[in-house]
This record gives sequence, structure tokens and C-alpha cells, in this order.
Amino acid sequence: MKTKNIEQIAAPRPAHFVGDGFRVHNFIPGIAGMSMQRMDPFIMFDYNSKYHFGPSEIPRGVGVHPHKGFETVTIAYKGRVEHGDSSGGGGIIGEGDVQWMTAASGVLHKEFHETEWSKTGGEFQMVQLWVNLPAAAKKGAPKYQAIEQAQMAQYPLEDQLGFIEVIAGEYKGAKGPATTFTPIHMSNLKAKTRAKVTYDFPMEYNTLLLVLEGTINVNGREVRQDHVAVMAHDGEQFTVEVMEDAVVLVLAGLPIKEPIAHYGPFVMNTQEELLQAFDDFNTGKFGTWN
Repeated sequence: MKTKNIEQIAAPRPAHFVGDGFRVHNFIPGIAGMSMQRMDPFIMFDYNSKYHFGPSEIPRGVGVHPHKGFETVTIAYKGRVEHGDSSGGGGIIGEGDVQWMTAASGVLHKEFHETEWSKTGGEFQMVQLWVNLPAAAKKGAPKYQAIEQAQMAQYPLEDQLGFIEVIAGEYKGAKGPATTFTPIHMSNLKAKTRAKVTYDFPMEYNTLLLVLEGTINVNGREVRQDHVAVMAHDGEQFTVEVMEDAVVLVLAGLPIKEPIAHYGPFVMNTQEELLQAFDDFNTGKFGTWN
């Protein structure tokens, strides 16, 4: 196999608030070289790096807002989130859990810090991804996957130096519980210093790594905490060496290669479909949610 090299290492952009509960750094599409088209099927990537929220009797978050044409994937590393949508999905995302919501033909959604967690506050760290859908799936019914950490497959590393926690796709036979519309790998590497892991993905897959904790070397190049490494399309295999105890989110996906028409919370294929999405929202076709 050929080596898949790093194309770029990106530092986090200045943080901004989404609502009053999510302090995020945007990587996709905000950083040069990480457009929706380049990173397809990953079309938005917000990272709430470690941030301490004080106690609040009124949970912070984002009120009712629409989505159409893609999936939202929220991964909780620290803190707890409570959410719901107009299709009947919802619940609490605890530390280590994942919320995978398929907006498809359209939903209304809201998400806040979990009520009891909000009363005491604490350290908060999360990732939210938007995963694009192929054209046919954009017209489907919304659905929801609540993925608890206990459901995720684990692949143990040598010398008891940690494990790979698989959310979607697989790693050496360890298969994640998430169902996807197109081929996607999503996993967390949770490893101690000196651990060494090799990944193999098809050359055409768009692949990136976010270091949430610690420091790693990817093919000998250092990637520090809160930085993203985007891999090139020049090979299939790369090696991660853990220099300091680390948590690393690894994403890889087959690009859908369809036109992307995007505005706000809608991601369609054409401008005409975008206009229809706004009309559907304005005429109540996404349902109701207070």
C-alpha cells in the first residue's frame, strides 16, 4: 500500500457561540482547503474545545431551528446535552455518547445543556458534524440514532496502551453501530503514550483527524491538541504514533460527488431545491415543535 500523507494541519479558528450553549471553532467549511466539496461527505465540522460553563437554572443552548438534506452527528466528550426534534426523536446525550439525526426531508430541532448538568455546570467538550446525504436520501423520512458509548465496538491496542472506539464503519473487524447512507468510518482513538496505530482507507476517501487530547505524530509529523490533520489522496495507509496520552477523532468517507447547494440549515443539490426547502419550512411541512 502507498502512504497517505498529510495535506494540511489546521489550527482552530477563533471561537464563536452557536446560541448561548456551544462555543465552537469551525473547521469545515471555514478553513481554506476544507470546503464542503473537498471534505464531502463531511460538509460542516464545529468543535467545542474544552470550555467551562458556570451553573445556570435556565439551560443554555439553541432554540428551535430547521434542518433539511443532511445528517447532524453530535459526539459528547465532556458535558451532557438534551435535545428533541419534530419527528419524535430526542433524549439525552451523555459523556461518550453520540446523537445521529437524519434530517432528510426536514425537521425542526432544538438542543440545550441537560437540565441537571446545567444546574452545576462544568467542563464541556463536543463535536458536531454535518454529513451530506445523496440526492435520493434527501427526500426520505427523518430518523434518529441514539448511540450510547457502551454500544460502540472496541478494538484493543497492543500492550494495553488503549483502544479504538468505533462509531461507524469498522476497524480490523470491530464494527460500529451507526448506520450510514454512504461508506463512512468514524472512530475515537483513546491511547497512551507510545501507542502506535495504522489506518487503511481507500485513496479516494476524504480523511481527517482531530486531536482532542494530547499530541500525536502522523507519519512522523506532529499534530497537537485542538488541531486537525487533513490527509491527501496520495495513498491508503498512515500511521499514528501517540507522543502524549491522546484522544483522536478519526473520520473517513467516500465522497458523494453530487452538486452542493447550501444556505443556512439546508443542504440540497440545486438552487431550486433550496427555494423549495424554504417554502416547505415556511408552510409547516417540517412539523411543529415548541
